[in-house]
Amino acid sequence: MSKGDDTREKMIETATRLFQAQGYAATGLKQILSESGTPRGSMYFHFPDGKEELAEEVVTRHGEDFGMMLEEVLDGAGDVVEAAQQMVDVLASQCEATGCQTGCPVGAIAFEMANTSERLREAARAVFERWSGILARRLSAEGMPEDDARQRARAVICAIEGGLVLSRAYGDASILCDLRTRLPALLSD
Repeated sequence: MSKGDDTREKMIETATRLFQAQGYAATGLKQILSESGTPRGSMYFHFPDGKEELAEEVVTRHGEDFGMMLEEVLDGAGDVVEAAQQMVDVLASQCEATGCQTGCPVGAIAFEMANTSERLREAARAVFERWSGILARRLSAEGMPEDDARQRARAVICAIEGGLVLSRAYGDASILCDLRTRLPALLSD
């Protein structure tokens, strides 16, 4: 990895962490640069469109990473219910580890920016479609009709994103644990 690539990665990692903890609007470019230890000029070198372009990269990258993790869990699980429960377990552990001070950067950015940035709204939509598509394909492969699989997969993504928001609001990861016990009802007939 070149020095420029390393600088870009530091900015993305720092922005991801800050968006997860503070949201988009509360995170300034100066803070991202300061906490990433990168020079001011590097922001517009790597992200000519500024913070919005950086946020788009955060959404896309987190979407890819979580999607790959979801596919890996699905490949190793007995069925979709087991895989979804494992994913919720991972998120609950992360929530506990941070004192429920962070959430999903995709959800945070979508919530704040969907009405003001078409670019970020579209990036978030694409990620949510990817995640629900992964689940829907597996549900279909397990015999569920396609339309039902698509609706249930979206419901699971809604439940998980909502579980993250409520866990943060309550300061308690047990909200996600409650969701874990209800996933079979969402995913099974």
